Amino acid sequence: MIGRRRMVGRRGPGVVGTVARTAVIAGTATAVAHGVDRRMDGRDAAKQQEAEAEQAALQSQDDIAQMQAQMAAMQAQQAQAAIQAQTAPGPAAGGTDLMGQLQQLAQLKDAGALTEEEYAAAKAKLLA
Repeated sequence: MIGRRRMVGRRGPGVVGTVARTAVIAGTATAVAHGVDRRMDGRDAAKQQEAEAEQAALQSQDDIAQMQAQMAAMQAQQAQAAIQAQTAPGPAAGGTDLMGQLQQLAQLKDAGALTEEEYAAAKAKLLA
């Protein structure tokens, strides 16, 4: 046994095996990280869509309330105009203005500012 060296067996996978294992672990970690990112992005997008839908609903409610207030103001103006038209003295000539007042009353009734009874009473007063 002169000059013979005894080879000691390697322990572990060696350099190539270690590099391969590291690449597999890194690839798996990257895939998992991307999956988590996509899932989080999906959740964020869903939350954002929900918030936008809620904001749109609130805006619609505000718009409806504003339109209702405008309608009430217009109806009050129309009713006030009808009252003024009823209490205003008629002109001496009468003809053309009477026709205008009757048309105005009809418009108020069609718009819903006057009931059928109010319309009939105002019409009778004008024609009397």
